[in-house]
Amino acid sequence: MKETRDDITGSKVSRAPSFSSELLVLDIENFKGDFSFDALFAKSVNGLLPSFQDEDPDSPEGVTNISAADAVPSGRSTHVLSSPLFPKVDTLLVIFKDSCTQLAELRKQIDGRLQKLKKDVAAQDSKHRKTLSELEKGVDIIFTSFSRLDSRISSVGQTAAKIGDHLQHADSQREAASQTMDLIKYLIEFNSSSGDEMKLSPLFSDDKRVGEAASIAQKLRSFAEEDVGRHGVTMQSVPGNATASKGLEVAVTNLQEYCNELENRLLSRFDNATQRRELTNMAECAKILSQFNRGTSAMQRYVALRPMFDVEVMNEDSGLVLGNQDSVPNPTDVGLELAKLYRQITDTVRKESATIRAVFPSPNDVMSILVQRIMEDRVPKLLEKLLVKPPLINPPPMKLGGLLLYLRMVAVGYEKTQEFAKDLRAVGCGDLDVEGLTEALFLEHKDVYLEYERASMRQLYKAKMEELLPEGHLSAPRGAPPISSAHLQISVTVVEEFVSWNEEAISRCNLFSPQPSSLAANAKAVFSCLLDHIRQYTTERLEKARDILREAATQRERFTLGRKSAGAAAAAEAAAAAGESSFKSFMVSLQACGSSVAIVQQYFANSISRFLLPVDGAYAASCEDMTAAMSSAEGAACKGLQQCIDTLIAEVERLLTLEQKPADYKSPDDGLMGDNRPTAACTRVVAYLSRVLESAFTALEGLNKQSFLTELGNRLHKALTTHWLKFSFNASGGLRLKRDITEYGDFIRNFNTPTVDEKFELLSIMANIFIVAPESLPSLIEGTPSIKKEAQRFVQLRDDYRSARLASKLSSVWN
Repeated sequence: MKETRDDITGSKVSRAPSFSSELLVLDIENFKGDFSFDALFAKSVNGLLPSFQDEDPDSPEGVTNISAADAVPSGRSTHVLSSPLFPKVDTLLVIFKDSCTQLAELRKQIDGRLQKLKKDVAAQDSKHRKTLSELEKGVDIIFTSFSRLDSRISSVGQTAAKIGDHLQHADSQREAASQTMDLIKYLIEFNSSSGDEMKLSPLFSDDKRVGEAASIAQKLRSFAEEDVGRHGVTMQSVPGNATASKGLEVAVTNLQEYCNELENRLLSRFDNATQRRELTNMAECAKILSQFNRGTSAMQRYVALRPMFDVEVMNEDSGLVLGNQDSVPNPTDVGLELAKLYRQITDTVRKESATIRAVFPSPNDVMSILVQRIMEDRVPKLLEKLLVKPPLINPPPMKLGGLLLYLRMVAVGYEKTQEFAKDLRAVGCGDLDVEGLTEALFLEHKDVYLEYERASMRQLYKAKMEELLPEGHLSAPRGAPPISSAHLQISVTVVEEFVSWNEEAISRCNLFSPQPSSLAANAKAVFSCLLDHIRQYTTERLEKARDILREAATQRERFTLGRKSAGAAAAAEAAAAAGESSFKSFMVSLQACGSSVAIVQQYFANSISRFLLPVDGAYAASCEDMTAAMSSAEGAACKGLQQCIDTLIAEVERLLTLEQKPADYKSPDDGLMGDNRPTAACTRVVAYLSRVLESAFTALEGLNKQSFLTELGNRLHKALTTHWLKFSFNASGGLRLKRDITEYGDFIRNFNTPTVDEKFELLSIMANIFIVAPESLPSLIEGTPSIKKEAQRFVQLRDDYRSARLASKLSSVWN
């Protein structure tokens, strides 16, 4: 084969002299590991393609050469090409054919090897299957043997367990029989003995075996009492059996005496160990004593001997909390001292808890007794001195704290005691209902709380009114000097103080009765007190302001009756000043009243409503109460506003009467070029109203303001109309009247009352009656039907009414 390859190579070399490399020899090892076809191909053609390896295929020369070759015209001779385009193709074909031949040989070799491997694998597989079959048979035999062995082991184990049970039962029976014999022996000793320990077994007199003696004595006592009980029932069922045996009555008596003596001895030993703080001996005694009535005597003895329950210690509690007994206690300071005392007691209980848990087998029971003793002995004695319930008929005065001091002390005591109970619960008090004990401590105070709360608010209100009396906020007694009107106005500060009292009372309601239904009822009752006080306070203040208005009106009436007397002018000015002052005073009170109502409404919305909403009907009922409470103040306000209007109109009438002259509207120089200024009376009236109504514009708002100004505008219109009917007018006077009406109308437009504005506009039209010529009157009146009724009266005020015979000329207009 090598010769053939060489022959082929030789022939190819002869055809391509430049090819001098040997052909690639392929081997199976070439295809193992990281085989790469590209590397094999490169190795096969290595050296045969130098131009393609060295030249850049993208070079311009290559492209140019190919293009030149392709550009040879057809039909011309191609001898100009000295060599073929790819001269190595034959050599490459020889290499590829040789490689294919070698690959075919390699494939035959691989196929032969694979066939041999298949035969070897089949033989080994057959041998392996045979071995596995034999092993499975052996494993089945082993499993069968193990199953038989497990059954035998199980059977032997069950037999051994039965034997063990029998032996254990027999041993327990033997032990029980032995104990029963001992118990019978001890019972016979107690039943036949007179109680002298020397006749009893050494067990009952050996101090080292006290625990065992106690256990046996309790068993004997239980059995003897049970036997005596059965024996008594049997004897009652057999009448006439007077000679029957008395049973174990003697044993019961002796055992009772022995148990009592033993318990006392253990308690004495326990007390001695307690004084010496020998926890080990205390625990030993407590463990033995637990067999006597579950150790209650030891628990109670330990708790009773605690220093915290000494009489001296408990007597000092009130002094530490209240401080100086001669001064009025401050609830805030009392709360701080009470919390401090409770913390000290809690720390003491925490220390005792460590001892109790180290000594007693049932520490939770001891903690229950300890905490119960605190809540039923020490705390009640402290609260008894701290919370002294005052009488409701003659309560202590406010300088000594009044009823409010008691309520605050109860609230502080209740809050701090609740926190104290939670701290004791955290330390540990077993199954004791310490919260229930806390509620029981304050039950007598909570039952009458609402009654005291309402009485306290009444007392506070009364004290506040008495406090304001020297300052002139209330009416002075009869015969006393008059009080300034400024001191009779409603004080928003006082109302805020009322609300603060009520807010504090509501907080106590929430503390004492957190349940929704009870809280809603109490909150409604307390809020009703506030409404009553606000109603009473605002109504009284408004009535006092009305009294000042009445006094001013009386003074004005006196001037009216005696205005022809000496000093009438000074009296008139004094009456006017009093009226203006009373008007402003009432408006200030009215504004304060509105602010007070707003404060109460806001307080209700922010603080009270949330307590009432959970209960059906409570919120609506309180809203009705609030409306009813404000109605009396509203009535006083409406009456006072009417008095204010009367005061203003009276002063307007006085100014018109004083300042208005007949010549103002009937000038001797009757020409249309008269004085264009408003009259002096008009100027003073407008100036007066502008000055006085500033307080009204500030005090009133909304519908109240609109109603007041509308009523005032209507009354002013009526007063002016009545006033002008007293005068006679010529043409120039009509112009001045129209100028006055314009001045009044401009002022009235500030009221923003359309109906009143319309009336003054009609008055302005009416003034034309005095300006136009007589022959133009019919057309003027008929052109404005709305003034026809009033025109019939006003036209008679023309100075030419008779001379111009206007009655006959206008007769057709009136008909």
